[in-house]
Amino acid sequence: MSDLGRVLVLAGGLSHERDVSLRSGRRVADALRSVGVEVEQRDVDASLVERLRNDPPDAVFPVLHGVTGEDGALRQVLDLYGVPYVGADAAACRTAFDKPVAATMVGSAGLNTPPSVVLGHDTFRELGAAALMESVITQIGLPLVVKPARGGSALGASIVRSADELPSAMVNCYAYGPVALIERYVDGTEVAVTVVDTGDGPRALPAVEIRPDSGFYDYEARYTAGATQFVVPARLEESVAKACAEAAVTAHEALGLRDLSRSDLVVDADGVPWFLEVNVAPGMTETSLVPLAAEAAGIELGVLCRDLLAAAAAR
Repeated sequence: MSDLGRVLVLAGGLSHERDVSLRSGRRVADALRSVGVEVEQRDVDASLVERLRNDPPDAVFPVLHGVTGEDGALRQVLDLYGVPYVGADAAACRTAFDKPVAATMVGSAGLNTPPSVVLGHDTFRELGAAALMESVITQIGLPLVVKPARGGSALGASIVRSADELPSAMVNCYAYGPVALIERYVDGTEVAVTVVDTGDGPRALPAVEIRPDSGFYDYEARYTAGATQFVVPARLEESVAKACAEAAVTAHEALGLRDLSRSDLVVDADGVPWFLEVNVAPGMTETSLVPLAAEAAGIELGVLCRDLLAAAAAR
């Protein structure tokens, strides 16, 4: 048996990504049990605080996705009760979860980020949507991507290839959040790079190349078995793969993250990586990218999760 003690895997929550989170939680819990860790998986509800106060676990592995899981609020609660957990602290989560803020910070650290515009729903509505959309296209150009400034799993995200597609893309985006991030679409090879730190500094796992059948890595492509082809290690020249790994580690460090993160990048035709966003609680389902990257690195998922928990417990 592991000497970690009792571990709590938190999954579920009330975000749009609840179902994915529950699947991630089951995968992590099963992986930990396979290496002898005593695990309880539970949802986040009103009884959690009483549990943390009266019968705290030795460590927590949070796999809540979306607003309630990645905006730092839950981790702030864990900090209040002195319970160690895997992943970034509350302040770093708040920064990383806000895509425009994160892009600004990693851009300052030297990474390439697509030109973008950020528009709140109230501003968009009150100042004249038609004129604003025309100006956005003039400034950024087509095609472009519209997505919620805060959120995950590509919910509310659309590729806009013509001006007449932009209004519906904005409506779809605002259904998932009050602020839209509109950025230039970077054509190229989409890759995801997982960064792990089990106590000896952050290191990048092999990049996963993402090839969705639909051409867009949306919610369905992410979580429907067989809808996307994953190639790991990604089919990149050695120098490009190294640049992607360095970009992911730079983003991890620039945003003050710890333990585990996953950066989503696009490599353009010139072999230049562009940073899109970072995930502080990446998916761990059967079709998720972190387990694929770990497998390619020769690391058993249960061992990785156990080592991440051990590093968190040692803080």
